[in-house]
Amino acid sequence: MTTAFDSLDLAGTPLSNRIAMAPMTRSRAGADATATELTAEYYAQRASAGLIITEGIQPSLIGQGYPDTPGLHSAEQVESWRKVTSAVHAAGGRIFAQLMHAGRIGHPVLFSDGSLNVAPSAVAAEGQVYTAEGPKDFVTPRELTGDEVRATIEDFVSAARNAIDAGFDGVELHGANGYLIHQFLAPGSNLRTDEWGGAPENRIRFAVETARAVAAEIGAARTGLRLSPGNPFNSISEPADGLEATYTLLVKELSALGLAYLHVMEAGPIRDLVNTLRGGFDGTFVLNPATEGPTGSDALALVEDGTADVVAFGALFLANPDLPARLKAGGPYNSPDTATFFGGTEKGYTDYPAL
Repeated sequence: MTTAFDSLDLAGTPLSNRIAMAPMTRSRAGADATATELTAEYYAQRASAGLIITEGIQPSLIGQGYPDTPGLHSAEQVESWRKVTSAVHAAGGRIFAQLMHAGRIGHPVLFSDGSLNVAPSAVAAEGQVYTAEGPKDFVTPRELTGDEVRATIEDFVSAARNAIDAGFDGVELHGANGYLIHQFLAPGSNLRTDEWGGAPENRIRFAVETARAVAAEIGAARTGLRLSPGNPFNSISEPADGLEATYTLLVKELSALGLAYLHVMEAGPIRDLVNTLRGGFDGTFVLNPATEGPTGSDALALVEDGTADVVAFGALFLANPDLPARLKAGGPYNSPDTATFFGGTEKGYTDYPAL
């Protein structure tokens, strides 16, 4: 029987176990959206994970959605991440950079020139975003032109190339949680009538073409994608009766690209769909399961019963940097504090909740 403590060949990248650290926004970047010494310490502490997936890293200036999040679109940012990847590798870990374009999530005050956020369509998300000036209502974004959609794909490609140059083992494209790729997938935020919107085969096009272009640049074996079907976070609207058609079609296209892995965040009671997507994807399947509270040790059974190849843990990794060892020993566990937003200073133990 395969267990979560067994090693795994991730499309040529050897993982010491099948326990992943899920991506979690931290909002602690340094000047000019760079990684810091604390960033390196934080990730190196957690290098016993089979795979670390970083916090969301914006691939362009306009891709930023929250204050003090890091980027991978300047030479200074690339250089800053080298000390992070070196620290993780020195500790025996493997680390993928999550590339996250926030799309309509964010606010013009985050941009020095007051630029308007961009999205598939000019549809504002409901709710507010935290900024240095306090909470602000989401604004109506500017709809990307066809040429700008293609340019945005190239931004992902450039950031992926920068990630490899910075020493990352690969990249994960953030197609979940209501950010840009998810906004293209969801009919509530994508009202386009061109090749990028409308029928499912058009709404999935941005995700597929971005994955295809990134894989062509850095290799499919170093490219993963995260999805969260039906997740309403960030005001996403995806009718339940259309989920299977959209996501099975998407996963079929992604599987044909030979990506390193598919990472599904299970938002609610969608295990039947998760199993369908698992069966339709030929590569490694990573699952961040739906749980009441932080994902716990019971999730290890998902590897044993074949539901997933790798299980991703989020909040529990914040309070337990040596989580794989604690899981193997059956505890004890420090309790994560996910109630404090932007307030923690104790080496990442009190952190911004996963986004």
